[in-house]
Amino acid sequence: MLDESLLDAPETLAEADRRGLLRGAAEAGARVRTAARLAAEAGVGDLKPDGRPRSVLIAGPGAAATHAADLLGALAGAGSPVTRLAPTGVASASGALRWELPGWTGSVDLLLIATPDGAEPSLGLLAEQAYRRGCAVVAVAPAGTPLAEAVSGAHGLFLPMATAPYDHGEPLAGSAPGVLWALLTPLLVLLDRVGLLTAPPDALAAVADRLDAVAERCGPAIATYSNPAKTLAAELAEALPVVWTEGVSAGPAGRRFAAGLAELAGLPSVVAELPEALAEHNALLAGPLAARADPDDFFRDRVDESPAWHARVVLLRDRPLSGLTAAPAARDLALSHDTPISELEPEPGGEIETLAELIAVTDFTAVYLALASGA
Repeated sequence: MLDESLLDAPETLAEADRRGLLRGAAEAGARVRTAARLAAEAGVGDLKPDGRPRSVLIAGPGAAATHAADLLGALAGAGSPVTRLAPTGVASASGALRWELPGWTGSVDLLLIATPDGAEPSLGLLAEQAYRRGCAVVAVAPAGTPLAEAVSGAHGLFLPMATAPYDHGEPLAGSAPGVLWALLTPLLVLLDRVGLLTAPPDALAAVADRLDAVAERCGPAIATYSNPAKTLAAELAEALPVVWTEGVSAGPAGRRFAAGLAELAGLPSVVAELPEALAEHNALLAGPLAARADPDDFFRDRVDESPAWHARVVLLRDRPLSGLTAAPAARDLALSHDTPISELEPEPGGEIETLAELIAVTDFTAVYLALASGA
């Protein structure tokens, strides 16, 4: 149950934030700047690539590597496919996970390793395996970890992760805002250098500035009525989020939002891209989760009776292809089933910049839901 009064109690939110989630969201812009500087100091700018890799493979534990692969794949397009290597194992603990390269991996491919831990034994073995195959290896992880030594031994490039003191207090959540930007930024710098995507220093500076602007609008000291992240968190109280996305980069942002709601706030959700979402979720909105499904809810005792659980559409939009938009049809479908709808659309800017805004606002939303519900 969400205690909405906590949303406007900054001191109480800070006391409940044992994992440093609010600080991670607020300092995302600073993480981008620090990570870009560390990547430059590690020598990314001195690389002389022979050309675009045939494919890019990304390995790492948890949601952070999954989100990085999803975001990089959307930004890179189809020129060099970006594929996440899913681990196998008997448990989610780092030592129990195993990664293997596909049989076709060779010298024209690039392996990226992204981990906020750096102590996973199998990732070091993966770097060695890539070296034997002639596959280039680049890793992002905290400095001084076993992975740094393994990558150096495999003649790969190690990029130190931009960490913060509070990262080392409790186990890091893969969906934590600070973790994403600390891992993603060095990979953006690298892939810009090899020509896979466009992320020059001025674009990353704009991303950092946009993240700072979102932190000013969505910070804990800003009241709910003028805070888009707190407003969305309050709207999602006692609701099933039905996340619809429109635009190439909005898709990864929506999937990350759904993952963050589950991992940070313990809230289930469903996510799909427009226009396919209209068919995929039509039956869901017409079923028992629709607002009109319980006509007696209006007469429910708001104090003694449990609230009914209804769907709420969250529409994330970012520049649909060819200027065509399914947003009007999405609004019509939701309202035809008496389903409320919340919309987020970034201010104009570069592709990575607008993507960063969508991610930042929804990250703050997931954090507020986690803290105000005691997750």
